[in-house]
Amino acid sequence: MKKTLVFALFLGVIFPLSATADSLAKFEGGIGVIPVSSAAGAQNPDGTFPNVNRNVVRGVNPPGQIWVIAGLSADVELDGRITVDGRGLLLGGGNNIGRNGNQSVRATLICGAAAPFTLHDSGLVPLEPNGDFRIDDLLSLPNPCDAPTLLIRNPAGSWFAAGIPKLD
Repeated sequence: MKKTLVFALFLGVIFPLSATADSLAKFEGGIGVIPVSSAAGAQNPDGTFPNVNRNVVRGVNPPGQIWVIAGLSADVELDGRITVDGRGLLLGGGNNIGRNGNQSVRATLICGAAAPFTLHDSGLVPLEPNGDFRIDDLLSLPNPCDAPTLLIRNPAGSWFAAGIPKLD
């Protein structure tokens, strides 16, 4: 009986560790997009600036408006399976603030620590009225996928949110 109990405890410790070994990347939490990362030059009388730097992430452009996200959890497996749960992805400015903009989104996993980056997209899913969405898809990934970055993008390709890497 004692040997069986010890063996069961051994299996309980080993298998959870091996189950997480199939994960390429995990993301917990999200960052909404602010389209402009900085401005340069003297401010114009109307409050605008003559030059702005767009918030481009690994070659992907931002949209024209701020987006916020309340929560994001994602897991990318080595075989390319991706699951993403997003909460509250909504416009953070403009006349439609607090609404979903009738958007659909996809998850994009970007591989590569330096250009050229490779982008790997899931299929599109519509945002719920409250900005919630769920993606469960299979990506075609290179081996290896170095420095994975997760972006949530619209059909036009602009990024709305980014996943925060979970470091175990």
